[in-house]
Amino acid sequence: MQSLGAHFRTLHSLAPANRDHASAARVAVGVAVPSLALLAAGRPELMIYAVFGALTGMYGRNEPHQLRLTHQGQAAFLLVGGLAVGVFLSIDQLHSWVLVVTETLLAAAGSLFADKVALKPAGPFFGILALGACASVPTTVHWHTAVLIGALSAAWSMVVGFGGWVRGRAWERGAERDVPALRGARRRSAWIHAGRYLTAVGAAGSVGVLSGSGHPHWAMAAAAVPLAGADMPSSVHRGLHRIVGTLAGLVVVAVVLFPWDFSPLRSFPGHEAAVLALLVIGLQFTTELFMTRHYGLAMVSFTPVILLITQLAAPSDPYILVTERAAETLLGALTGILVVVLIRRRR
Repeated sequence: MQSLGAHFRTLHSLAPANRDHASAARVAVGVAVPSLALLAAGRPELMIYAVFGALTGMYGRNEPHQLRLTHQGQAAFLLVGGLAVGVFLSIDQLHSWVLVVTETLLAAAGSLFADKVALKPAGPFFGILALGACASVPTTVHWHTAVLIGALSAAWSMVVGFGGWVRGRAWERGAERDVPALRGARRRSAWIHAGRYLTAVGAAGSVGVLSGSGHPHWAMAAAAVPLAGADMPSSVHRGLHRIVGTLAGLVVVAVVLFPWDFSPLRSFPGHEAAVLALLVIGLQFTTELFMTRHYGLAMVSFTPVILLITQLAAPSDPYILVTERAAETLLGALTGILVVVLIRRRR
């Protein structure tokens, strides 16, 4: 077990670049087109569904085109499925314990699915994040419209991800089938891993509800982050990066949303929605730019992305928004790290 100091030293290390700008550009284009279309239509509050659908583009970043297409299709199922469940909970106003139970069960099921098809990024994190975020905001359109926006956005991201094949025409035979089956020790490991998601996400959500937080789904999503690590050191690293990166990202949120004289929202009165939309697109680019090189830096950008689309969908007091996000992230990430230490995943 590494010392705590060794884990914190990873905050100063940056992995080598690997065509990150190309992946970041694909994701940014995937987010930009549906987001700008909704902005032009005068419905910026619906961007939350478009952005979560567009996160499909984050999967399979360095894979051959046909394998990327396969994995992005599977990721779209996870993301749009989580979005659809969240919309259903929002419409029926099923919050608190119903949300905790639903998201916990889907986290475990999503873990099994992600392990079975070998998704990268690993785990069900983005799916349960979509579920919790969409459940926490009022749905202002028919449920099928919200789901359709997410599905079309996911489909557009898949088109963007596959677009390079038209130019490169690189097709590796059999690559799309190169996924080991869940048998024997791998199956046992997958079930143990799903149990860890069940424990961590359920515990974090329960404490979040009992504490009176209005956003227990943030704690649940943060609890899932350390579990995506390949081993214990990387899991602890991810948890610490999540905490530090989120706190730094909340400073960005405060600069944007708090009523400072230098806030970009005050610089363009009457165009606040457009400013937030453009910030979301730009920050999603920098999120993907650092996602594999430094998870903490990626969170500095990704934290504002989630809070800004939430603010577009359901404006709330930014002070409460920032405070609760900080507390829930700390609670969730520490819970996830504790579960990683207590329940070892079989290799």
